[in-house]
Amino acid sequence: MRAIDSRPGFCLPGLLILILLTGLPALPAAAQVGGAAVVFLKIEPDSRAAGMGNAGVALADNASAMFWNPAGLAFQRGTELGITHSNWLPEFNAGLFYEYLVAKHNLPGWGTLGAHVTYLFLGEHERRDDNNVALGTFKSFDLAVGASYGFKLSKHFALGTSLRFIYSDLADGEVDGQTTKPGIGGAFDVAGLYRSSPFGLGGIQTTFSAGFNLANMGPTIRYTDGPDADADPIPTNLRFGYAFTFEFDEFNKLSIVQDFNKDLIRTRADSTGSDVDPWYKAIFSAWQPIEVCSATVDQCREDPSKLQKLGVMDQITIGTGLEYWYNNLFAIRTGYFYENPLNGNRKFMTLGAGIRYNIIGVDFSYIYALEEQSPLANTMRFSLLLNFGRE
Repeated sequence: MRAIDSRPGFCLPGLLILILLTGLPALPAAAQVGGAAVVFLKIEPDSRAAGMGNAGVALADNASAMFWNPAGLAFQRGTELGITHSNWLPEFNAGLFYEYLVAKHNLPGWGTLGAHVTYLFLGEHERRDDNNVALGTFKSFDLAVGASYGFKLSKHFALGTSLRFIYSDLADGEVDGQTTKPGIGGAFDVAGLYRSSPFGLGGIQTTFSAGFNLANMGPTIRYTDGPDADADPIPTNLRFGYAFTFEFDEFNKLSIVQDFNKDLIRTRADSTGSDVDPWYKAIFSAWQPIEVCSATVDQCREDPSKLQKLGVMDQITIGTGLEYWYNNLFAIRTGYFYENPLNGNRKFMTLGAGIRYNIIGVDFSYIYALEEQSPLANTMRFSLLLNFGRE
């Protein structure tokens, strides 16, 4: 939603939360990348990859591959269930939390199917009328339910896809005289993954992987009705990266991963309003420099010199991580995530650990923010896995 009713009777805390989640600055200039709705779809769900700098598109070797790269399902066997929980944006102490439920099952000779549920609770809020009289409370939340499928085209290369239904219930009130409503939409992903056979590198058995995931392609979402209602794009993005896994011996294994992520959203703004490129155009039109505001929106409108060019490479976030396993029983992880200061300025280190015993796996991750007053500081994720058949 772009228009916000300033009357006391209207409450839209979810919008503020969404801005904090993306870390995106306000971008008032013409021909620029705009913000998106339902950005909870971009939250990295599992503690394992989150402990490695939010990098996992080329590993994608558990049920959470449905987020990172559904093509990774094709290389998996057996059945796995998983759940991730996180108290979200803990620095705000607002009672927000994030849940991710996932399951996958391999069909020999056909590929691997999966299903996932993502839920972000954005808090309980008080509703008031124009006279500031309390009218009760309402809850804000985002929900996505989806299915995934991965299959091999050859021994080393696989394709995958995901479909999801999106339901976003942010506010209860009015915007410019129009009653708000939940945003409803859909999205799909297209992904690919290459994984080599083990080869010798300096006497160490090594596996190389590379993958991509073009995620969240779908129509815009509306939170109000009427001919003048704004339509917000969903967070279409491209994630691509690589991974090296080194098996030093039967007990010690080290993986190095790196992900690159580019938002594919294009909003063209002028004095009369803004126009959003549909996703099938934005996946091409978003690959160009944009103008961003280095000050407040009002200051940039009054002084265009405060607008700065942001090149395509500066619009890409980078996540790099390491994972060490001992005897496939215990893992320690670390990573680093970088985003250009004019593109959100998220910079943080990650730490993580994991334990596997029999069919049970437990993972933990922690974000150590490198910039002051980061809303993501001290975020922790906990994941539980039940694996009923390993490769």
